[in-house]
Amino acid sequence: MPYPMQLGFQDATSPIMEELMYFHDHTLMIVFLISSLVLYVLILMLTTKLTHTSTMDAQEVETIWTIMPAVILVLIALPSLRILYMMDEIYNPYLTVKAMGHQWYWSYEYTDYEELAFDSYMIPTQDLAPGQLRLLEVDNRVVLPMELPIRMLISSEDVLHAWAVPSLGLKADAIPGRLNQATLTSTRPGIYYGQCSEICGSNHSFMPIVLEMSTLKYFENWSHMMQSSL
Repeated sequence: MPYPMQLGFQDATSPIMEELMYFHDHTLMIVFLISSLVLYVLILMLTTKLTHTSTMDAQEVETIWTIMPAVILVLIALPSLRILYMMDEIYNPYLTVKAMGHQWYWSYEYTDYEELAFDSYMIPTQDLAPGQLRLLEVDNRVVLPMELPIRMLISSEDVLHAWAVPSLGLKADAIPGRLNQATLTSTRPGIYYGQCSEICGSNHSFMPIVLEMSTLKYFENWSHMMQSSL
């Protein structure tokens, strides 16, 4: 969960999000070094009284400032491509869940089970129990087993939506007539919150996502209970 005045990312819960955070820090350090160098050169140019008459003919300097940006771009591109391929990899998923966006709620279907599907609506503010989070709690959470690869199939029935859970490094567009795919793996149990990240109408702010990552035994008991109640 984010907290007030937070500047960084939420705590990573999946290996992909950890890689994204490492890449962010790596790129941010490169940007910081470039900005510091440019600022230093600007200060020198504005404060020094020395002049060099052959600066415009410095072939060595031109060679350096042509090659160095190319090297920096390679240092950024290689880890970026590695993470992109990691995010697209689908290893034998233990479970497949289909998320459908509606105006303005989500519906979920566990495709490996015969009759396990439900709608997930935001709990109105006046119905919240003490300790629950405003605009983030739902009446039916998505329960998933931790430490196992889960495949999410994401689409929409009306307008554009986006299924996003920041702490898992997930964000996929829900497009009518198109089925997008994402993979998630949680390294620890917990409750993780997300929201629709695509402006989809007047109640765009009121369709949260709640994932409850649990042990495999708890998930199996929950799935049997849900199937018997439907």
